[in-house]
Amino acid sequence: MRTRRNWAMRSVVLVMLLLTMVCTAFAASEDPTELAGTKYIECPDCGTLGIVLSEDGEAVPCGACADSGYVGYIQSPSKFYNTPVSLLPPIIAIALALITKEVYSSLFIGILMGGLLYSNFSFEGTVLHAFNDGIVASLSDAYNVGILIFLVILGTMVCLMNKAGGSAAFGRWAKQNIKSRAGVQLATVLLGCLIFIDDYFNCLTVGSVMRPVTDKQNVSRAKLAYLIDATAAPICIIAPISSWAAAVASFAEDGQGLNLFIRAIPYNFYALLTVVMMVGMVVLNVEFGPMARYEKNAIENGDLFSGSNPYAMLDDEVDESKGTVLDLVLPILVLVVACVIGMIYSGGFFDGADFVTAFSDSDASVGLMLGSAFGLLFAFVYYFIRRAMTFKEMMGCIPEGFKAMVPAILILTFAWSLKGMTDSLGAKFFVRDFVRSASGIQVLLPVIVFVVGCLLAFATGTSWGTFGILIPIVQSVFDMSNPMAIICISACMAGAVCGDHCSPISDTTIMASAGAQCDHVNHVSTQLPYAISCAVISGITYLTAGLLVTAGLPGIVSLPIGIVLMLVFLFVAKGRKAA
Repeated sequence: MRTRRNWAMRSVVLVMLLLTMVCTAFAASEDPTELAGTKYIECPDCGTLGIVLSEDGEAVPCGACADSGYVGYIQSPSKFYNTPVSLLPPIIAIALALITKEVYSSLFIGILMGGLLYSNFSFEGTVLHAFNDGIVASLSDAYNVGILIFLVILGTMVCLMNKAGGSAAFGRWAKQNIKSRAGVQLATVLLGCLIFIDDYFNCLTVGSVMRPVTDKQNVSRAKLAYLIDATAAPICIIAPISSWAAAVASFAEDGQGLNLFIRAIPYNFYALLTVVMMVGMVVLNVEFGPMARYEKNAIENGDLFSGSNPYAMLDDEVDESKGTVLDLVLPILVLVVACVIGMIYSGGFFDGADFVTAFSDSDASVGLMLGSAFGLLFAFVYYFIRRAMTFKEMMGCIPEGFKAMVPAILILTFAWSLKGMTDSLGAKFFVRDFVRSASGIQVLLPVIVFVVGCLLAFATGTSWGTFGILIPIVQSVFDMSNPMAIICISACMAGAVCGDHCSPISDTTIMASAGAQCDHVNHVSTQLPYAISCAVISGITYLTAGLLVTAGLPGIVSLPIGIVLMLVFLFVAKGRKAA
């Protein structure tokens, strides 16, 4: 009898606890992080549930957020949370990198500044936050580790292709068939446009294929890095089948992300004008800013670097008489196919999802990691059958490939850690509130969203994070049937890509430097004048689009206006060069 009574009592207590959890979760459904000027963060103990388990395994109210105004949330420990100061760490890191030309120390100082602000200048809190919540957290993140594995495998494949003589054979073929510097640069642009699946994959693949070809024509590594970078994110953001399209689709509400992405392509002025600018500069032979000095030095003196070469240790003696073009092209083709299969596999294609859905739901980290692993396996088997290398030589390419990617891995790790510092200071909420406060000036909203997207992506080094902040805001401001809404969505994407293109701490910028094997700071300093020029013309085009839509005219008319402005700019730059 006592046993039955004990079970009855336990059942009553269990039901009461379940009801308490449900009620608490319902009470916590009001998200205080949506409040303007919020200082609230998710409770680290209960994770917004408001309930934790005791040592006996029983659910008890969370002590950390019990006295909070919102169950499951607490006030941020940093007094600088969601303030303009939250953008200070990346600004300091970027400024120091451009001034000192030392990217590693500059990024680390930015991380320490984030730790100082988060801990309110506590020494212990700064060290713990910078290392535990910054560097260690970024290296223990599954997505980031997948990207690092992808980098190492790509480095190994590049080493294999070089030692097999494939890169040298492709260089010989290109030298016979591509006779001019302009032809080589246009071929680089074309290849970059064709590899639109993912920006990481684009940067490293185009770099490994075109490096020997551009070197033969004395194209500086800084110019190659710019061409790679400008055909990475700007192309991916206008390609419906890409990891970027999947990212945008995941951030949009009501499951209409892919539809919005496709409708926004004609209004993505920065991406479209970047392509016009690249082709126009190559055809017209226009260079300006620091890039003009690098190109002149490459043409006249054969110096492709005009300074430091962090990848000099990788220059091995390769027998250029062996190898065929197929030794380079076939592994690359297999790699592309394997990465596409890996992407749709991660999106559930083999579990019944259709191709578009699978690509939209794909995990780029998993897909690229698996695809590159199978691509590497094919390369090993292919070169072994071809007897291009001994087994020992192929195994030696693994540590060599790792060494090739050490500069990129270091910068990526510090950049991810710096982003973690910015997130912990609530920078995204500060930007969100600023954009919402400007929603009353609809005619200026496209250019405002574009500028804010540029600044946010530049400061944080992430396009996708910028999408996640701005796209939901635009959707909350506009009905998606409003023509202005599509223009603002595209302005968000264009601004994010522009900031990502300019930022020294952007992973895509880092990958472009690695792909071209160019000093990272040299790449950033030579690319900035080009990207900023395109950004100014894009801003004018978005302003024109806002005015046209307000006047009841189609906003797409602003695209040819922007193209004309870009061509006029290039002709003026050419005239100044001639003068």
